[in-house]
Amino acid sequence: MHARRILPAMSFANRITRCPIPFEPDRGTDALALTPWAKGDVGRLIEGTAGCSPYLAGLIGKETDWLQGALDDAEGAAGAEISRLDEIAPDVLPVELRRAKRRIALLTALADLGGVWPLETVTGTLTDLADTACATALRATVGTEIRRGKLPGQGEDDIATAGGMTVLAMGKMGAGELNYSSDIDLICLFDETRYEPDDFHDARSSLVRATRKMAAMLNDLTGDGYVFRTDLRLRPDPSVTPVCIAMEAAERYYESLGRTWERAAYIKARPCAGDIEAGNRFLEVLTPFVWRKHLDFAAIQDAHDMRLRIREHKGLGRAVRLEDHNMKLGRGGIREIEFFTQTRQIIAGGRDPDLRVRGTVPGLSVLSDKGWLPRDTSDKLAAHYRSHREVEHRVQMIQDAQTHLLPSSAEGMSRLAAFMGMDETTMRRELTDRLAEVHELTEGFFAPDSDRGESYQTQFENEAEITAAWPRYPALRSGRAMSIFKRLRPEIMARLAKSGRPDEALAAFDGFLKGLPAGVQLFSLFDANPQLIDLLVDIVGTAPALARHLSRNSGVFDAVIGGDFFSVWPGKAALVRELRDHLAREDDYERKLDATRRWGKEWHFRIGVHLLRGLSDAEEAALQYADLAEASLSGLYPDVMAQFAAKHGDPPGRGAMVLGMGSMGAARLHPTSDLDVIVIYDADGVENSDGRRPLNARSYYARLTQALITAVTASTAEGRLYEMDMRLRPSGKQGPVATSLDSFKAYQREDAWIWEHLALTRARALAGPAELCQDVEALRREVLSTPPSQQVVLTELAKMRARIASAKSKVSDWDAKIGAGRLQDIELVSQAGALLAGKGQRRVREGLSGAANSGWLTAKDVVTLREAYALCWSLQLASRLLSEAPLDVDDLGAGAGTFLMRLTEADTIAGLRDKLDTLTGAAARIIDEALPMVDEKERRDDEG
Repeated sequence: MHARRILPAMSFANRITRCPIPFEPDRGTDALALTPWAKGDVGRLIEGTAGCSPYLAGLIGKETDWLQGALDDAEGAAGAEISRLDEIAPDVLPVELRRAKRRIALLTALADLGGVWPLETVTGTLTDLADTACATALRATVGTEIRRGKLPGQGEDDIATAGGMTVLAMGKMGAGELNYSSDIDLICLFDETRYEPDDFHDARSSLVRATRKMAAMLNDLTGDGYVFRTDLRLRPDPSVTPVCIAMEAAERYYESLGRTWERAAYIKARPCAGDIEAGNRFLEVLTPFVWRKHLDFAAIQDAHDMRLRIREHKGLGRAVRLEDHNMKLGRGGIREIEFFTQTRQIIAGGRDPDLRVRGTVPGLSVLSDKGWLPRDTSDKLAAHYRSHREVEHRVQMIQDAQTHLLPSSAEGMSRLAAFMGMDETTMRRELTDRLAEVHELTEGFFAPDSDRGESYQTQFENEAEITAAWPRYPALRSGRAMSIFKRLRPEIMARLAKSGRPDEALAAFDGFLKGLPAGVQLFSLFDANPQLIDLLVDIVGTAPALARHLSRNSGVFDAVIGGDFFSVWPGKAALVRELRDHLAREDDYERKLDATRRWGKEWHFRIGVHLLRGLSDAEEAALQYADLAEASLSGLYPDVMAQFAAKHGDPPGRGAMVLGMGSMGAARLHPTSDLDVIVIYDADGVENSDGRRPLNARSYYARLTQALITAVTASTAEGRLYEMDMRLRPSGKQGPVATSLDSFKAYQREDAWIWEHLALTRARALAGPAELCQDVEALRREVLSTPPSQQVVLTELAKMRARIASAKSKVSDWDAKIGAGRLQDIELVSQAGALLAGKGQRRVREGLSGAANSGWLTAKDVVTLREAYALCWSLQLASRLLSEAPLDVDDLGAGAGTFLMRLTEADTIAGLRDKLDTLTGAAARIIDEALPMVDEKERRDDEG
């Protein structure tokens, strides 16, 4: 049954807080005569109710004996009346359903009018009755088909699940919000996999008959009344499809033809009868249709257009005049609040499952909790929604009419005021104020000022030539995209014109626009969030390479709207938790890979934006890029393991860990860094896995490693996560991709070259079983605790440096990585310092300190090397963010140049060049003097 608010254990009479005023006193007096047991406030409630509603007066007369006992325990009486329907025989079910409807209608009306039950309990009780009525009617009609042998392959045991048929409650019924005289919107589907292909048409015909008979049992007006008016027209393409259709056909329809209003309808969808599990599976399949993976601001325009069509069709667009005003569809009415809530849920519910609630008031509350609505707005709309629904109920209670119209006559308005228990003047004022405030709060969301664009005076040098090509770009080929862009264009152009170099900014924006594969969603996002235009202009004016990346991954803008985009860095542990939460929502492995990529790109974008806007410095960004990479690997690794184990069994022995090497191990990455890793496993004497396709331990871990590489590097629909490099494993490219712990130990202790121990100084566990990670770290510390002599280390370092110099040359004078006194050179020195110190320190700063502590370098040398390294790192980070090609300072725009100088703490580009030459030259001289001379013949012999 639908969950209702639990009420305090008090008598019905003690909970009465309000009472209608008898509009027709004679009717009220007659009702009191029929209920001599009703005393005090209960008597006044019955008198006022009957005196305002001819319909309820009639119910009091019919059900007075039942009502007397029901008011002793209203909640228990309602539950018992609904529950007894499950035991009713099919032949008398139509009569008993109508009796239950009368009783629940009377009890909920009195509880509503007396303020005994809040709105949620009233609507929840009506929904419980509708659920049970549908379920019992469906069992009866499908049972008849089964007993007649008309449903192939189904027997008595299949009646409980209606032969695989499910009824989806839509709209207010789905949300547990049925109004007093509501019809019920149902979609009837069946699980075609329950039937053999040859039986499909017979099964469908039988279930269609059962559906029609179920609807008639609920809908038909007899001498006992009716149960619920039933509407089956929300199903896919109702003009041409039967009243019960196969789930597979419905899935195809929604995937190819589903519209925004249908997505909104499915926010409240809920299986209420028949095969509940099949219904839930169907809704799960529909999740990507209803809840888009990116923020869906295009839904705002769809909802606004729908509102306008309803208003035009119903003639409801006029200003509020209370007589004949439609409380549901009219200006400031219930539908305005529902559309407002559902549209905001659709926008963000794909990213945040917490927003996927069915009820309107709960929806408003969670939107406020998540920062999508101010709490004040949420509270006001919730209060107005409850008040509107109570007015709607009283209008319907008067004659049990499925109407949402306020009375058209003066007498009718006076009757309604009496039913509300207030004077007419007060009622009119409160109603008018509420309708006006709802309209004010919601209208601006759906129809914001479309003429907010600024004028711009600057004429771009090539404006006409550049903009003439825009209509041919993929993002602007649809009429809808062009319409939204036309609203945005004045504002975009004005902001581009205000940038430091407008022509450069326009050219960069053109590059961004040209690369966009589609425009509606992104332009809608900008339309609803103009502050994003500022951010885009900043990016295109500073980092054209990032702008081009954005054009291919525009979904990352979603993260900016999430509320915490500009907050402090959360740290690696929080990132891992967040990614694991994301992945837990996905059942399919491929979708997990895509989800990881989307998540990673958003955080990657955030790091870059913070760096561009001066919210972080080069050191902080280096750690953040490393945190993100580690969180991506460690967060995804359990799912890679689970996917592999599903086929080949659990890992033999203690499992495998991922060891980060190089910059990854040192937790220092830039925007385009590869990940250097080694996979180490410990089979612990177990020879084979135990899965349905077992493998020997060596093959198991080799193939698991390949699965991890594929999971990270494969280009899916969302791109790739990272490039990976495994050449630092023992034996390099020639060795196995996964190394056993025993082999790794033996190799490091007995066979490793000096350069491999240098590399080991930066190694760090990233993912895998904690105990195995600890063992590998213990081995690392053990190996590094007894370094070779300083002479041996420095000689080998000099040879390595010479080999690198002969193999690689600087790409340009602005190359921060390669060259004497630059990043790679100083990193080698720091690794040697860490090795000589015998402590395995990973960071450059610590390694250089180790070099000084071992007496190899002076403290002054270390200061110079650190300064050179910091400058080169800032230059490297900036160049990777600004350009996909080697940095060419002569080709930088004004914004990029300003950013480069800020990050490197230089006053001018020329000053930066001098600073770079001075510091790297000094660093190179220090390293040259600190290392022994290398005999070229000996070096070549070593290489051979």
